[in-house]
Amino acid sequence: MTIQDWFEKRKEAQIQRRALEARAEVEKNPDLWTKCVHCDAQLLKEDLAANQYVCPVCDYHFRINARTRIKQLFDEGSFEELFGDIKPTDPLEFTDTESYKNRLERAHEKTGLNDAVVTGLASIKGHRLAAAVMDFDFMGGSMGSVVGEKVTRIIEKAVELRLPVLAITSSGGARMQESALSLMQMAKTSCAVSRLDDEGLLYINLLTEPTFGGVTASFGMLGDIIIAEQGARIGFAGRRVIEQTIRQKLPSDFQTAEYLLKYGQVDVVAKRKDLPDILGNLLSMHEPVLK
Repeated sequence: MTIQDWFEKRKEAQIQRRALEARAEVEKNPDLWTKCVHCDAQLLKEDLAANQYVCPVCDYHFRINARTRIKQLFDEGSFEELFGDIKPTDPLEFTDTESYKNRLERAHEKTGLNDAVVTGLASIKGHRLAAAVMDFDFMGGSMGSVVGEKVTRIIEKAVELRLPVLAITSSGGARMQESALSLMQMAKTSCAVSRLDDEGLLYINLLTEPTFGGVTASFGMLGDIIIAEQGARIGFAGRRVIEQTIRQKLPSDFQTAEYLLKYGQVDVVAKRKDLPDILGNLLSMHEPVLK
């Protein structure tokens, strides 16, 4: 055996030992650890949170809820929630495997939210704006009547106060439990964005993992500037549905933020840590127009 072979074997043994030690630590304290869904790395939850829920090994951007997004993105203490008391009803008395009423109750218990979007006024790098932040944890971020109403109201508030609007999307699409009432929100929110445009006010979309369905087909892709978070999946129908329809295999990166940037569907793909600076610069550049 050569010296080089000996060093290689020693290095391999050290790697295996560290892996066993890490596995033993995970088994001993499972609540302290989580696994990256992209690279399978074992990560301390505390370290992951400190890194803005981005995997330090492969740079995968974990999905985060609305409250976490607000804390990360906006200036500390600047977010003032509006329209948080609006609650959904069950106009169709809808039931599939479970009643809509029960699903809403469970979603509220899970997230502490009344519906899948949080709206309010905030600032980024000292620049004031109105914001709508969607939460996928609330029934897959689906858009029902309340989501459409709150997005419309925050846009109307922005028109009143002459503020730019930032819509942060994370959604599986329209909420089937509200049927046509949900689909109507696509037209409603799109009309609100059109009014914002008529007023000459800036509208920015931030598309995060995942953004699909009726949100993509309405207020989610109507921005003057469209930013996508790195690695986010964005589209209308899901990949499997499209493949089954056209009977063709789609590219491996299809519907990713990077794929959409390549074909001109988004303007910027950004890392999470860079978003405050990017948005702050955009708001700063457009401020003279807003005054």
